[in-house]
Amino acid sequence: MSLLDVSVTEAESGPVVVLAGEADVNTLAQLNSVLNDQIWAGARLVTVDLSGLRFADSATIAALVSAARTLRDQGGDLELLSPRSAVDRVLSLTGVDQALIVRRTLQPDHDC
Repeated sequence: MSLLDVSVTEAESGPVVVLAGEADVNTLAQLNSVLNDQIWAGARLVTVDLSGLRFADSATIAALVSAARTLRDQGGDLELLSPRSAVDRVLSLTGVDQALIVRRTLQPDHDC
């Protein structure tokens, strides 16, 4: 049983990768596979919905930064959407929120 649920939906702007649960080094291959599928399919904008992600380790953050770099090299971009407070704190502490597009929303966390 994986701690990370990953799904992809389509939006007008492009694919939305929806992450839920916990992302760490054990789920890295799964995350990289989904991100790479979107990139190599020709997406110009990949949105990663973090609203359901309770935890992200440094390997996960590095994978998001790497995907963003690859997209930028191809003339595209990656944006992060609605990180929960714990994940948002990691993004802020590492400075990733200054390097990537992070769209925050005013949703309360539901970490039950």
